[in-house]
Amino acid sequence: MRILSGIQPSGIIHIGNYFGMIKKMIESQNDGELFAFIASYHALTSVKDKEFLETNTFEAAVNFLALGMDPEKSTFWVQHHVKEVLELYWILSNNTSMGLLERAHSYKDKTSKGISANHGLFSYPVLMAADILVFDSNIVPVGKDQIQHVEMARDIANSINHAYKEELFVLPQAKVDEVVATVPGTDGAKMSKSYGNTIDMFNTKKKIKKQVMGIVTDSKGLDDVKQWEDNNIYKISELFMNEGELKDLQKRFETPGEGYGHFKITLLEKINNYFEPYEEKRAHLLENPKEVHEILAFGASKASKIASEKMRIIRDAVGLI
Repeated sequence: MRILSGIQPSGIIHIGNYFGMIKKMIESQNDGELFAFIASYHALTSVKDKEFLETNTFEAAVNFLALGMDPEKSTFWVQHHVKEVLELYWILSNNTSMGLLERAHSYKDKTSKGISANHGLFSYPVLMAADILVFDSNIVPVGKDQIQHVEMARDIANSINHAYKEELFVLPQAKVDEVVATVPGTDGAKMSKSYGNTIDMFNTKKKIKKQVMGIVTDSKGLDDVKQWEDNNIYKISELFMNEGELKDLQKRFETPGEGYGHFKITLLEKINNYFEPYEEKRAHLLENPKEVHEILAFGASKASKIASEKMRIIRDAVGLI
């Protein structure tokens, strides 16, 4: 079973990124043949800053490797290092109806929020389909907001298979982990940089403490009984605590004498302890960029070998001799 997943190099990663996708991606190395890439081409739809893209692509690679991405067990690369995806993108574009793209929720959502409409943003689902189909991916782990894009990749694959009367592409399946599909932010909404409600994984201790202490609560005081159900501190704590620890936290909420600040400090300690083992490896990789680039080049060579063979088959099928 071949699993494919990618993440955009969008700056400092937060715990929503980790529990929503990265953790499951790392764990999937034991579930099948993992293909994981940093989506640098996709980032161009919104990033127009050379230094920002270069820096964040490198740091995204460092973060993944620090968190357990194993270049021997998986194929891990930067999207633009495997050019075949753009060739397939063009072939898919010529077999994708305008109506299909016009129904894309993501495009409508982004333009409604003021993001400038351009061809790259509009055809984003076709490039995503190329990422998926060029590797004959079986499973694509995604968030709920990306399910439609995987369905569109299936539609495009079906269209080409029908047009050329060959089973040229495997039909991928989206996989969503319902338990952690939406990680709550400090204000209770979905954790997102655009909402300003994140808790970072790798940042200064001072910055992370400020974010945790900024979790929104009601105004109940030390001597009040507090409700843990639907409380933002408790919902985030569920990501880091086992059943026994959560039971203890529930009792603390229900027992007068502690304020929300005490519960936030407990959560902060859990967050720091959780990510501490990864910080040493991350520091090593940041200080040794050559090692990181060699790992990415190794992954790109593995990915290119598979993608080039797939494109040889596709070129022959469509008549590009």
